[in-house]
Amino acid sequence: MSEKVLEKIPGKKPRPIEGKKPAAQVLRDVVDAVYGDAWDAKQRGELVGWSSSKFPIELAKAFDLQVVYPENHAATTAAKKDGLRLCQVAEDAGYDNDICGYARISLAFALGEPTDSRKMPQPDFVLCCNNICNMMTKWYENIARIHDIPMIMIDIPYQNTIDVPEEKVDYLMGQFEYAIKELEKLTGKKFDESKFQEACDIANRTAAAWLKACSYMKYKPSPLSGFDLFNHMADIVAARCDVRAAEGFELLSEEFEQSVREGTSTWQYPEEHRILFEGIPCWPALRPLFEPLKNKGVNVTAVVYAPAFGFRYETVREMAAAYCKAPCSVCIEDGVEWRETMAKENGISGALVNFNRSCKPWSGAMPEISRRWKEDLDIPVVYFDGDQADERNFSVEQYKTRVQGLVEIMEERKQDRIAKGEEIYTNFENTKETDWSKTTI
Repeated sequence: MSEKVLEKIPGKKPRPIEGKKPAAQVLRDVVDAVYGDAWDAKQRGELVGWSSSKFPIELAKAFDLQVVYPENHAATTAAKKDGLRLCQVAEDAGYDNDICGYARISLAFALGEPTDSRKMPQPDFVLCCNNICNMMTKWYENIARIHDIPMIMIDIPYQNTIDVPEEKVDYLMGQFEYAIKELEKLTGKKFDESKFQEACDIANRTAAAWLKACSYMKYKPSPLSGFDLFNHMADIVAARCDVRAAEGFELLSEEFEQSVREGTSTWQYPEEHRILFEGIPCWPALRPLFEPLKNKGVNVTAVVYAPAFGFRYETVREMAAAYCKAPCSVCIEDGVEWRETMAKENGISGALVNFNRSCKPWSGAMPEISRRWKEDLDIPVVYFDGDQADERNFSVEQYKTRVQGLVEIMEERKQDRIAKGEEIYTNFENTKETDWSKTTI
């Protein structure tokens, strides 16, 4: 691939790989298949579970268990404009409206409230892990109480150092052993080492393909928008140990590679500015999020939320260490390094930060994390109030105003660089790919 910056052909859209179904359709089909597999298992009388998004699902796959993901289900429900109704049902049942919108949607669904979005079977057990969110424990305890079912918990304490220490890995290995014993009691089966290894192999293949797809945002113009990655989040969450997801992401990378060669992009607008979008998107307001950026020629070419789910490992101990690395559970130094590396690789000139009412651990660290990258990278950073699921906490007009302010600052700085004859942005073929799972143990 040439090192030359590619010129976009205006209005030219990417085309599917010849003889293959478009990757976006393949990946949508994968998610449908995951839910279909769970329903089939339920109808056969098999156990079906609900799992938190960063539970070590490789362990459950050693027992041939089918699981679905309440976070994924809640995001889909919110995106289809049904989240607010379920949030209010949960509030009427006594849950505070200050807790996570995903949790409220999930708890309402667990209580039997129907939804028009994708249906998932009610659980026979729950798998919980607190690396992704510090309120996950109480959320899943409530689901287990509602259905009077087992909850298998793996405790992954906050990672307050960059490197994962040996003693923490030892602790997590003990947690894995406990979970395996509980799964053996639940299923009446013995842990199958070969099925576990197969699940690990597929998970690593899926993660590698996902990270490769994410890495194409470094090109200018980018063959995609960060919003495309948001659309594929369901696969990396719900199907990481499914070979169909690995194949879908490999096809997605092929399409992006072809787009780079042909100068095409899913972003069909002038790419005047490139920014980092920080946080989980406001699923009920994807169009209001996207439109002001599109109208100003602002493409999102850096998102931490998407690649954070693509982690790789070789041994079980490395797997334990990798599960310590989640956006809400790593130290500020890690959080800053992740974002600054991505910002440099992907040529951003500003950042837009969602102060997410539903995700207080994430948003709580943002003032310090963003202060550091603002200083280190010398970029403007603006903030808006949002929510991943509860649309009451997002103001479209406030958001438009913040985007307008960011664009004005970026445009002023861009014109200053042009006047000084400085290079705006260059990307090279050998741009380093961030390894999101890199740990020293």
